[in-house]
Amino acid sequence: MNFAAQFFYYTFQSDGTPWKASFSDSEECDPFWQSVEERIGGQRKNSAPLDGRGHQDGSVMNGCLARRTTPIHPERLKDFGEEEYLNGDVRTRENKVVDQLAPQLKSTPKPAKKRDSEIKAPPKPKTPPKTPPKTPPKAPPEAPPVHLRFEDISAAAFKIQSGLQKTPCTYSRLSKQYGMEIFLKKEHLHYTGSVKERGVLYLLTSLRQEQQRKGVIVATDSNFSMAVSHHAADLRIPVFVIMPAGSSPARLRIYRDYGAMVISYGSTPQHSQNHARHLAKENDYLYLEEDDSAVYMAGLGTVGMEVYEQVPRLDAVILPVGGNCSLLAGAAAALKHINPRIAVIGVELEDYPVLLQSLKNDCPVKDLYSSPNRKLYGDLVDPPLGGHAFQLAKKLVDKVVSVREEEALVAMLRFQEYERSTVDAEGAIGLAAILAGKLPELKGKRVSVVVSSANMELGVIRKCVERALVLDEQVVRFTVELGDLPGDMAKLLDILAREDVRLLSVCHRRHSDRSNLFKAQVECVVEMRDKTQSSQLRTTLSERYPSLCWLDR
Repeated sequence: MNFAAQFFYYTFQSDGTPWKASFSDSEECDPFWQSVEERIGGQRKNSAPLDGRGHQDGSVMNGCLARRTTPIHPERLKDFGEEEYLNGDVRTRENKVVDQLAPQLKSTPKPAKKRDSEIKAPPKPKTPPKTPPKTPPKAPPEAPPVHLRFEDISAAAFKIQSGLQKTPCTYSRLSKQYGMEIFLKKEHLHYTGSVKERGVLYLLTSLRQEQQRKGVIVATDSNFSMAVSHHAADLRIPVFVIMPAGSSPARLRIYRDYGAMVISYGSTPQHSQNHARHLAKENDYLYLEEDDSAVYMAGLGTVGMEVYEQVPRLDAVILPVGGNCSLLAGAAAALKHINPRIAVIGVELEDYPVLLQSLKNDCPVKDLYSSPNRKLYGDLVDPPLGGHAFQLAKKLVDKVVSVREEEALVAMLRFQEYERSTVDAEGAIGLAAILAGKLPELKGKRVSVVVSSANMELGVIRKCVERALVLDEQVVRFTVELGDLPGDMAKLLDILAREDVRLLSVCHRRHSDRSNLFKAQVECVVEMRDKTQSSQLRTTLSERYPSLCWLDR
């Protein structure tokens, strides 16, 4: 007989006597290349049915052929308590609870008396209450805010690096004029012209896939809404923008170019917001509005990490406060974690000092009872100050200053003159604090100014430039009385020509009162190079014309 074709193995019967069985390869022999699981767990064609206890003809137990349970010594039966060992099986008895437990529970008053005595003892109760009240009051003011961690900001920087460009942080030519090294972090070079793309992109990528398929909806004309429109379309998220009916056609065209579905509804922003919330509730859209959530602030905080990487030996960073203060709080959390010696300075408008007032009251101020020009200030006044952002700013921001509207307009003019770029009031407010002399402690230091945005309508830009030229004394207006003789107007124009002054407009009108019957009043608007030329012209005209009157700016 071939050994490979037939083999024997022994097992034992239920009474302990061995018996021999043989299997051929044509019947039930397991080939040697089969695994252990296939040899043990495989079902055989001619196998007998199993009985209730898992035995196969009294020779199979728990999946093993002809294996019998190990007998238990009678002395070890006590280990099973109320169990019995019968014919290789273990049977258990059900234990029933009788009324004897009740007196046992009642017969243990000693530990209760000891506890009462310990509580009533004078020395022991004094120590527990003293420790808890001391720790809670000290924890809130001393412990750093836990709403935003540096790990969240670094995770946001890693996640959005492929969807955003790394904006430059360049040396400014204004540094020599103001005695410090100024580096401009040009966040207005993003696709939508705003730093808020950082927070929006991280916010959209953090949404669940189910919500991304359903879509998002916004209802404000702001940098936040433009960033949502652009990045939601890039991520293939349906995005809807609800705008008032009186919105600028140019602004509506921008949203459509970004890829959003624009719907005109209502006559005020409040009507549009209410309608957007209604549509979001009915269609399961996610209504997005700018707030101080940890995800949004973590995305904005990545600008602080980039500034630290791009400017070595950095001493201070100047950021706009703006609305809900998320940019300032997020960047401060990143910078203070990396290097606590870096000073973080916030700048806000004097007409809307929401953060300064909140710091005085030690709580976020929602309404300052002021009506600033929203076309000029934009996102600096629209979003309300958030509680989490306020707590972070209170803990991490070193200084907050305010600037006037005139100083912000002059800063916008300096960007056009020296940086060849057009920014809005929010983008120029950081540089305005330096131009106005509000930060004298930064002399001789390396300072980075975050230029946050550059979104403004063309009509508003033209008005701002004209107003800034007057404030900077590059365009002046004056009136003078001339005689009614031939050549008097020519003499005035000859003086302006000799002073190398450009005449923009001239208005010649006669007075009707009798005292000036033979006099004419001339109003001139001239353009000059700088303040030095302006002061020289004032001196020359004052000596020649006593009736000279410089109109107030």
